[in-house]
Amino acid sequence: MMLIEVFKEAWIALGRNRVRTLLTMTGISWGIVAVTLLLSYGSGFRSVLLYTFEVFGKGAVICWPGTTSEQAGGERAGKPVRFDQEDAAWVKAQSPLVKRVTMETVKFRGISHEERLSDTAIRGVYPEYGEMRNEVPSEGRWISADDIAERRRVAFLGARLKKKLFSGTPAVGEIVRIDGVRFTVIGTMDMKFSDSCYFNCDDESAFIPYPAAADIWDARYASVMVFEPVAPEFEALAMQQFRTAVANRQHFSASDKRAITMFGRQEFKPVYEGITLGIEGLLFLIGSMTLAIGGVGVMNIMLVSVDERVREIGLRRALGARKAHIRWQFLLEALVLTLAAGAVGMLFSAALTSAIGTLPFLGPAYEDDSGKVDIHLTLSVTTMVLSSLILVIVGVISGWMPAMQAAKLDPVEALRYE
Repeated sequence: MMLIEVFKEAWIALGRNRVRTLLTMTGISWGIVAVTLLLSYGSGFRSVLLYTFEVFGKGAVICWPGTTSEQAGGERAGKPVRFDQEDAAWVKAQSPLVKRVTMETVKFRGISHEERLSDTAIRGVYPEYGEMRNEVPSEGRWISADDIAERRRVAFLGARLKKKLFSGTPAVGEIVRIDGVRFTVIGTMDMKFSDSCYFNCDDESAFIPYPAAADIWDARYASVMVFEPVAPEFEALAMQQFRTAVANRQHFSASDKRAITMFGRQEFKPVYEGITLGIEGLLFLIGSMTLAIGGVGVMNIMLVSVDERVREIGLRRALGARKAHIRWQFLLEALVLTLAAGAVGMLFSAALTSAIGTLPFLGPAYEDDSGKVDIHLTLSVTTMVLSSLILVIVGVISGWMPAMQAAKLDPVEALRYE
């Protein structure tokens, strides 16, 4: 009950100069708006970048065959490395840290539907490739084991390729021609927005069963091999096991990095996350500095309040109030001021984020208007907790010096003050 009374007294004291209090609260409210909006923007920015990073495939490692540069086991240097089905089976048998592995054959071929034609990457793949590379159907389905077993001539289209060939009309069930060979479209996907591509971006590619690709071109040797480690943290060790398995089978040195070039993303993820966290932290710092400026206003108004209430402080001390009581009174006044202004700022921030909604980011670059890779402003629980924490810190710091000054006043001198 005593604490409630102190808060009431603090609120009444602030009402003695309403204009000054209102202007100070406006500064604090604007500071909270700055903090929350910048934190929301930073969070949205980070989410979009991490999405474009992970959509490539959470654990996929791409392996390109190269040429040996070291002599090993009597084999000459300069021998070309080639991937075939036996290599895939051997890697799976000899590499416990490799969860799954598949071949991919890629050629640039013409694909057409009626009068529409596109020359793009045609990818011959197996069913497990879709899960490894995050190829998620928005319409229809992905390539199945039956498609492989029965050598079906079916195709799965990326979003941009579908738009080129079909515009806005449905594609599933329609016929496309690849090098003049008829393929039935079994599925399509939405824009993938991946920040990485090889050969061609998935959005512009057509995916067909590996055996069907072998009917069109020589696919005995794969263009690349794709594998997934048992867990992301084992990516580097899985790479080593993959290289060792292929090296043992094809008789080249397992330390020969030029024989097989690998691209895994887990080693870059800490750097990526560090950059996005750094940007988010910078925006948080800028918002906090804006709020701190509002805190200076609170400190000024409290210092003026101490000067105006010297005789009141002297009277309260003469009636038995301790220094701690005076100190808490002025500290709570500062907190009441900052928290009240902060509450107004939070409400204004919620209204602003709701009104603004989405800010353009990567959407225009991808010619996409879905908003999937644009920044969505939302007031998350984390943002509100951080903003409230900063608000309390600003309130305590702003009120501490005036509270100490008030508590140090000599009662006798304070009563004589004019």
